[in-house]
Amino acid sequence: MTLIKYISGIRGTIGGTQGENLTPFDIVKFTTAYALWVKEYGADSKQIVVGRDARISGKIVENIVVSVLSSLGFDVLNIGLATTPTTEYAVINENAAGGIIITASHNQKNWNALKLLNNKGEFLSAEDGKRILELAEESNPDFIDVDNLGKISEMDNYEDYNIESIKQLDLVKLDLIKDSGFKVAIDCVNSVGGIAIPKLLKELGVTDIVELYCNTNGEFPHNPEPLPENLTEISKTIKDYGADVGFVVDPDVDRLAIVCEDGSMFGEEYTLVAISDYILTKTPGNTVSNLSSTRALRDVTEKHNCSYSASAVGEVNVVKQMKETNAVIGGEGNGGVIYPESHYGRDALVGIALFLSMMAERKHKVSEIKMTFPEYFISKNKIQLDAGLDVDAILKKLENKFSDQPLQTIDGLKIEFPETKEWVHLRKSNTEPIIRIYSESTNEENANAIAQKIMDEIKSSI
Repeated sequence: MTLIKYISGIRGTIGGTQGENLTPFDIVKFTTAYALWVKEYGADSKQIVVGRDARISGKIVENIVVSVLSSLGFDVLNIGLATTPTTEYAVINENAAGGIIITASHNQKNWNALKLLNNKGEFLSAEDGKRILELAEESNPDFIDVDNLGKISEMDNYEDYNIESIKQLDLVKLDLIKDSGFKVAIDCVNSVGGIAIPKLLKELGVTDIVELYCNTNGEFPHNPEPLPENLTEISKTIKDYGADVGFVVDPDVDRLAIVCEDGSMFGEEYTLVAISDYILTKTPGNTVSNLSSTRALRDVTEKHNCSYSASAVGEVNVVKQMKETNAVIGGEGNGGVIYPESHYGRDALVGIALFLSMMAERKHKVSEIKMTFPEYFISKNKIQLDAGLDVDAILKKLENKFSDQPLQTIDGLKIEFPETKEWVHLRKSNTEPIIRIYSESTNEENANAIAQKIMDEIKSSI
């Protein structure tokens, strides 16, 4: 089965059987449930924003979503090809009742998804997501008669408004960026970043741009997740063309990976770390990332005499923690930067503008900037368990065994080893008998050793 229901939407492969894949029937079902939830939510507006990435199936899904919303009496602002942060911005800017982003993020081209937003342009809470899943199974909606169908309007290039708002941010240094004369290489994986990022760079004053895969045909030229093993071509391009920096995004442009001027990886975990360091030099305050993100953000935050806290994994959890602690910057270690001065959502466009501002101000090469941060390595592993095993009981045994260490249990189990600045985070899968094990240390060997120690503990406790 490749139909995945989760609190912020529904995701699956296109084609196949109803209820097991993302078919037109499933799109109608869950769009309807979302619309009914919006009515329950009691938003003042009756407008919903719809945007999509450049996936091959995107237009088909868009047509269904827009038609269903109109048939339930909602006015639809269809902004077409648009990044996830642009769609989030549009919900805020238009005072809409909500939004649907048609994107499967970093998944391969045969996947698509409905990402659901509230009237603040943010992903739904667990409670709201649960209610939508209930409505999808229980509801028998009344559709609108022909005289009361919702109006459908279209607006291309909404990223122009979004980019203008980014240019207005106090910490985006337009004059410094322009005067620096940066040469920037980009890989937009043939999706909507190919529209938004060249336009953003030009508006920031960058005129020398080396473009890789900036078509919007949805034919991803490589695995679209911006991990080092998928970025070999831009690494070579940067060296061949003498670029100062490389930026790589996923298909919906909410994750940002940076490549150094020598073609080496800046590290997706360090996107948030670097931008946070820049923000904290200007506006000291609290920071947040999830439990599986690098300790480097905590180190950088404490260097500025500020406070760091961790949330459960997931953007909605990070945003909740940021609001509770009044954080000035936060995000996730997958290259997701959340800057509240713009909006509460992961945003590669804002990330690019802030990183270029930092480069222009500090006048250092990207590789030199990377060297100013503590060096850590994260090892990612998983252990397969026999079906029927009580995973919670296994985690509880580990919690008891390591009770003398700092522990966090808001999302699985995280064990910290302060004396060595190491940690391990265990999370159970909700769909299969697997425990995912993330560990971090100052080098790869030690990070792998911690993971192996915990896996041995798990095996011995079964």
